[in-house]
Parts: sequence; structure tokens; C-alpha cells
Amino acid sequence: MRKLKHILLLLLVSLTSHLSFAQTETTIKTDLENKLTQLFSGVEITKMKDLEGFKESYQLVLNEPLDHKNPKKGTFKHYIYLSHLDYNSPMVIETEGYAARYTKTELSSLLNANQVIVEYRFYGKSRPNPVPWEYLTNDQAIADYHAIVTKLKQLYTGKWISTGISKGGETTLIYKSKYPNDVAIAVPYVAPLINTQEDPRIQQHLATVGTTECREKIIEFQRALLQNKTALLNEIKEYAEEKKMTFTEVSMDEALEYSALEFPFSFWQWGGKCEDIPANTASAKELFTYMNKIVGISFYNDKSYYDLLPSYYQHMSELGYYGFDFTPVRDLLTAVKSTSNSRFAPKDVSINYNPKYIKTVREYIENKGSEILFIYGGYDTWGACSPTPNPKLDALKMVLPGGSHATRIKNFPQQDQEKIMKTLKSWLAK
Repeated sequence: MRKLKHILLLLLVSLTSHLSFAQTETTIKTDLENKLTQLFSGVEITKMKDLEGFKESYQLVLNEPLDHKNPKKGTFKHYIYLSHLDYNSPMVIETEGYAARYTKTELSSLLNANQVIVEYRFYGKSRPNPVPWEYLTNDQAIADYHAIVTKLKQLYTGKWISTGISKGGETTLIYKSKYPNDVAIAVPYVAPLINTQEDPRIQQHLATVGTTECREKIIEFQRALLQNKTALLNEIKEYAEEKKMTFTEVSMDEALEYSALEFPFSFWQWGGKCEDIPANTASAKELFTYMNKIVGISFYNDKSYYDLLPSYYQHMSELGYYGFDFTPVRDLLTAVKSTSNSRFAPKDVSINYNPKYIKTVREYIENKGSEILFIYGGYDTWGACSPTPNPKLDALKMVLPGGSHATRIKNFPQQDQEKIMKTLKSWLAK
């Protein structure tokens, strides 16, 4: 009995010691964690699995002011992802335009740099419920980036480079125009600066890009989708049931018509191949499969509708967007009544478009925006809205012939890549 008690006592002591050690082990913070805790009041820090090449990686949840001009208005939970290499190495900040993607940026690889990915306010995990729409402005979002960079610069002393893709690239340009001294270099990928809510340059691009034969084939495909509406709706219904999608906010009938209208934009945006477009005699399944590949019917389901409400709010209030060309299919439309994308903006919310906002950004970027590397794909529809920097600026605009919205530095020919890297290194050396 005594022996059994002795064994139990030893086990208890051993278990207690183990638990004590485990608790101590989990509470030990790295030097970087301690510094981040000091920099950001009330920050929640979670260790992340390191992306390739980094030494430490963290998810930070910040208490971000809703209104940077009046912090008493409250805060929201703002998610950012920091990947650490060295305090003296360059730092790449990715100005996301939507929800954050925890992935290694092309620039952090090319420049052997640290990186911080910042989710755009009110997107992804950083979305309050309900959304206080009056605080979803570009100036407030840019103030988020400015506050984060100002604090992290106390740790990271190397050159800072901002980058972003698509709407994120547009954010990069807006950020550069509002706080030109925050970063040394800006590298926006496929970033538009849109003039109006229905920028006519989009339709001009769609009317001239590619060959006449290809553009005619696109129109034939648009019409085939709507001429076979009943069969296509059955395909959409089956697909929705399989993928557990619902179409309450946007009906399937609307979704089909919007998909047909959207098709030319998406086709050129993503570098579609004309030889892949099905003939107008193709089966309903073939027509749906290709349309779904290029446009994606899921773009109109309830989840996407909800997720993209902030985006359309911004497009209709400050960023601008594009409209649809009814001309090729007007006689076949029954559900869609307007060329505007305002259909996808939040309901019961006052939205007033400010045409001066992007105009001011464009004026700065094109006339004062030095050390900016612009990356575009030649076929990409959004390229129609790309800025044209003054030749006197120390800036570089690279357009990949036939390139799409997925164009990156790695897609350029070797000679062009060398030109790009030489330019970046010269700016880093300043």
C-alpha cells in the first residue's frame, strides 16, 4: 500500500512538473513578440507557420480606430500578417484591396525582404457586423496603413516597398499619393485608376482588343447563352445544388444575364483563348461549363454577394467602376434593366459618388509619382484604366503584350525582368 502511495506521489510530482514546464514554455515570448506588444496597444498575437524563407511569422489583430480623426468613435478588429527575416532588411507591405491572403509576395522573394500583409478595413476577418459604412472610405483605410507603417518603422529600418494587386494595387497608388514619404518604392500590379462609375475606356478597350474575329465570336457566345436560357438555367440550378449555393439576393435568371454581360470583360481580363470559345451550336452543358470557367456563376451567389458588398460600396462612392454594354444582347435581356453595377452595392445605404477623389490621386501619380514600378498585362481589361506617368518621372511602366490580370514580374521575358530588377535595385540604393 505504502509502495503504491509512493508511486502515485512520484507520478503526481512528475505530472505537476511537466505541466508547469509546458505552461512556462508556451508563455515565453520572442524578442519580436515583446516589441510588437509594446508597439500595438491591446494587440492579439498568434504564431503562424512560417512561409518559406522567414524566421518568424505572426497574425496580429489590432484595435484599429473606426475614425482616425476621432478615435472616440470606437475601434474594429484589424488583421495583419507579419513575416520576419531581419530588422535591417527591406520591408514589403502588401496593401490588400480585399481580404488578406497569407502568402509570400513576389517582391519579398525577389528582394529578400520582410513582409507585412494588411487586410483592407471591413473585408474578410476585419469586417464588423453590422458594417458602419460611413467609415469605409479610402482615406480611413489609408490612415490604417500609415499608422501601421509608422509603428513598424521603429523596428524595421530598411527601405520600405508598398505593393498590391488589382484593387490592392489601386490602394498602393492611393497610399503613395496620400503619404508619399511612408515608403521609398511602390509596385502596383494591374492597378486601375478609374475615372467614373461607368468608365468608357473599358468599353473602348473591349471594342478594340484582340482580333475582329475573336470579338465577333465573343458576341455569338453571349447571345448563345441567352438564346438557350431555359437549358442554361437548368445547368445553373444543378450546379448550385451540387455546390450548395443559394441565389436569393440575385436570382438565377439575373445571374445568367449578368454572366452574359460580364463575359467580354472577364474573357480579356483573364487572358481567354478565342479557340476555346464554344460554338453557338454547343450543348447547354458546354456553354455553361465555359461561361462558368471564365466568369464564374458563384460570383453572383449569396455568399459572394455578401462578401463583395464593401467593394461595390467603394466603387460606387469613390473608386469608380465600369458599366455593361447592352448592344449585343439587348433584345434577349429580361431581368437586367440597368447597365450599372450599383445593383451589387448595399441596399438602404446612402451612396454619393465623388468624381474628384481618384482624379486627385491620378494627378499626383502621373505627375509626381517617382520610384513607382507599374506592372500590367496587355489584354487585361483593367489596363484600359492604367495611369500614364510623366516621362520626366523616375518611374517605370511595364506592359506584357498579351498578358492578363494575372501578369507578374516572373511572366516577363528575361530581358525585361533584368530591366525591372535593375530599376528596383537602383531605387533601393538611393
